Formats: sequence, C-alpha cells, structure tokens
Amino acid sequence: MEFLDVVFNRRTTNGPFRPDPVSPEHQQLLIRAAAAAPSQFNSQPWRFVIIEDRDTINTVASISGESMTEVMSSGTFFNRYKKYFRFSQKEMDTLRSGMLFDKLPALLRPFTSRAFTPSGQNLMNKLRVPQTLGEENRKLVAGSPLLLGVMLERGEYRPEELSGFYSVFSMGAAMENLWLTTVELGMGIQFVSFPMEAPHNWQRIVEMLRVPEDLELMAVYRLGYLPERTHRPAIDWSSRERKRPSQFVFRETCDVPQEGWDNDVRPGSG
Repeated sequence: MEFLDVVFNRRTTNGPFRPDPVSPEHQQLLIRAAAAAPSQFNSQPWRFVIIEDRDTINTVASISGESMTEVMSSGTFFNRYKKYFRFSQKEMDTLRSGMLFDKLPALLRPFTSRAFTPSGQNLMNKLRVPQTLGEENRKLVAGSPLLLGVMLERGEYRPEELSGFYSVFSMGAAMENLWLTTVELGMGIQFVSFPMEAPHNWQRIVEMLRVPEDLELMAVYRLGYLPERTHRPAIDWSSRERKRPSQFVFRETCDVPQEGWDNDVRPGSG
C-alpha cells in the first residue's frame, strides 16, 4: 500500500475484531514502527506493555464497562464532551469537527434532544441505559485479542516542565507510527478510554499491570485483525469530516486564512 493511502485510510475501529491472535511478527513490527518515531534528544521516553492473557483482557474489559456505566450515569461524560457531539449532518457540515451520531443505539434515540438535560439523564438512568451501554463496551473490549499499554518515563513526563511537552509529543508520534502500521497489516485499533474517565478504576489497571513507580501509564489500546465484512456496531459514530484548510491554516501571519485549498479536503476518521 502506498504511504499516502495508508495515511488517508487510517481509522478508529469501533466494532469487533476477528478472534485470531496477533502474530508475534506483527506485534514486533508494530513496536518497531513506534520506536522509529522522533523524540527530543533521542530520549525515547515511551514504554509498552503487550497484553494477550485472556484473564487480564477480561478484567480490563470489565473495568472499562463499569467505568462507562459510571460516567454515563453521573452525567460526567455528556457534560465533559457535549461540545464535540453532532446530531445532524447539517451541524457537522458547518463545524466539520467532532462526532456525528448518525446511528445512535436504539435505547438512546428517544433522548437525542434531551441528552444534556437533568430530566433526560434521570430517564436514561431509570431505564438503565448506562448499564446497557457499559455491557456493550465490556463485550467489545473483551473480544480483543491484544491490548497495548503505553507508558512514559516519569523522569521525562513532567507536566510542569518543557520536557513534559516533549515526551507527550514524542509518544503521540510513536503511536501515530504504530496506528498507521495497523492499516498496512489489515488490523484495527481503538483507545480504551473509559477507565481514564474514572481515576479510581484507572488505578486498578495500573496496579494489575504492575506499572513501576518510574513509569506513568498514559493509555491502553485494543488491537486485532479486521473482519472481511463489518456491520456498524451498536455504539458508533461518524467522524470522517475534516475542517477545511481555510479554517485552520494561515498564510504568513495568523491574520490571513489560507485560500484555494478547500476543494481538496480528503476524509479522515476518528
């Protein structure tokens, strides 16, 4: 596959993977690609933990499902991220950012207009919508053949210092390399984010993975091979739109938007 084809075909996988284990050769290639990323002074601050043990994956899945239920029941999730939610194509066409929820789970469709109101939250809780979605999330993570924990050296990751920026920037480059490599290998990848929304649950994962004191667990991803045929999952969104260059590119100074590039915007995804 040509490099630019890989870039423009990168996706976030919201659905299930094939049950096949990820081959050792592909695991090694993914890590080699990540390690090829640039870092300040060649510090290479990233560390990775590869998880295939079924009991560990199931436990992480349970924690993720519990976390989703918790933050959706409390309203924390909607309040924190509502500015990114789009519920109509017209809104997405105007803003060209965020997530278009054009296929809401059946349980959520009646609450589209009231998702961010106290009455809507109370009704969703009464109908146990957060529990249903949490169970969907648990099953999705549990069906992953491989999890990947990404860590940073605490000596480099110091948020109050410039080195903290450098280390996070380098980790982002490393993960983008790995992410693009999944496209070449016919694999998918998704951030297991909900445990991070509930810090006490994130700490459970830190302890289970025995992350040492000198490392900070930054993220966990689920990976696997993509099935030949896919159906959009119950919890799904569309994020193919990208801002037009005139919305985020300037010429010479930040007073002058870039002109003439808006007709050549390629789609991306989450």
